[in-house]
Amino acid sequence: MRVLGVDPGLTRCGLGVVDGGPGVPLRLAGTTVITTPAGADIGSRLLAIEEQIDLWLRRHQPDAVAVERVFSQHNVRTVMGTAQAGAVAIVCAARHGLPVALHTPSEVKAAVTGSGRADKAQVTHMVTRLLRMPDPPRPADAADALALAICHLWRGGAQARLAEGAALAAERATAGVARGADAR
Repeated sequence: MRVLGVDPGLTRCGLGVVDGGPGVPLRLAGTTVITTPAGADIGSRLLAIEEQIDLWLRRHQPDAVAVERVFSQHNVRTVMGTAQAGAVAIVCAARHGLPVALHTPSEVKAAVTGSGRADKAQVTHMVTRLLRMPDPPRPADAADALALAICHLWRGGAQARLAEGAALAAERATAGVARGADAR
C-alpha cells in the first residue's frame, strides 16, 4: 500500500509518500515541503498548496491520504491556517477518489515512537531509522508528513479492517433478524 501523509500548514505544508504495511518493510517514495509566503493573500496560498498536492497525487498515485487532525492550539490564527490547508488536502484526495484518514499528533507519535508524548526530535529519529534514510528529513514538516504516512500504514489498515468487520457483522445480524421474521 502507498500512503501520502500531509502535515498541513499555510507557511509550510509537509508531504511524504511511503510504501509498506503491517509486516511489510517501509520504503520512502518521496518527501517535500510546500512553502507559501506569509504576506500573500489566503486564496493564492491555498491555491499553491492545492496545485502541489494535486501534482503529488498524480505523480505518486497513493492508495490513501493521511492528514494530521487539527487539534486545539492557543493561536487561533495558526489553527485556522492549519485547518484550511488540511481541508485542501482532503478535497484533493476526494477529487482523486482516494480515502482520507485523519490522525491526531499523539496517534502518530505513538505509532512511530511507541509514545504519544514523544517530541519532534524523537519522531524525526524514528522516521529516519524506519525508512533507512541516510540523513533526517528536514524541515520537521517533512518528517511529520512521513510519520503520518507510516502511522496510517500501520494503524489505518487495521482500523479499516475493523470497520469492515463491524459492518459485515451488522449486515449479518440484520439478515438474521429478517430471516427470523420471515419464519413467523
